[in-house]
Amino acid sequence: MTEPLIELQGICKSFGGKTILDGVDLSIYHNEAVSIIGPSGTGKSTILRIIAGLLTPDAGEVYVEGQRRERWMDDLADPLGIGMVFQNAALFDSLNVEENIGFFLYQHSKLPRKRIRQLVNEKLEMVGLPGIGNKFPAELSGGMRKRVSFARAIMANPEDPKATPEVLLYDEPTAGLDPIASTVIEDLIRDLQAAKGGCSTYVMVTHQDSTIRRTSDRIIFLYDGKVQWEGKVEQIDRTEHPMVRQFFSGAVTGPIQVVG
Repeated sequence: MTEPLIELQGICKSFGGKTILDGVDLSIYHNEAVSIIGPSGTGKSTILRIIAGLLTPDAGEVYVEGQRRERWMDDLADPLGIGMVFQNAALFDSLNVEENIGFFLYQHSKLPRKRIRQLVNEKLEMVGLPGIGNKFPAELSGGMRKRVSFARAIMANPEDPKATPEVLLYDEPTAGLDPIASTVIEDLIRDLQAAKGGCSTYVMVTHQDSTIRRTSDRIIFLYDGKVQWEGKVEQIDRTEHPMVRQFFSGAVTGPIQVVG
């Protein structure tokens, strides 16, 4: 098997004395669409933040393209770019769409404003929102804000190829959207995977059944701080694993404890 793009080995993380991740091992490979699923509060978003370098694990190691990550947070120096799409889109309310998408380039590049605006417009075209650069987040629907956050996540600096995202991390990209808006976002995620200037590898946290089935190649099921099952998306309906069966059936009885 080829070397993983990203590999987690024995990752542990606790908050306030509560263990969230307890020795998690997982690997992400080139051109994969991976969904991390499981009940709420089992550490799925925590894994994304550790992959992104936004959280430091209490124990364990992270490898990026075979190199052990030695530094974290603002000192992060990974050999590949990692972009993240947050659950609530995390746009700056005081900035318009153009300024939100081009924020990193405005702050950290020497590109002229005209060139940044051109790059922003290209990304807006990719996410199906041409001509809205002057609008503010408050003027957009929830689905539009999600798409703007996608455009920001794939924004690249042509002067620095190393800054181009090679992996996208999606945290609940269809949360709070109606079924039609969810379908639009699901199709966009797949379109961006195939598009030039998009991102061919992504890791997603989601609870939504349609999103899991339409945007995933491989599933990692997390519960009680550990990876309990993993397999191809087409195995969901064939596996006899009791946790997977309970999760997708919505049953309140089974090995997954329901918090009342």
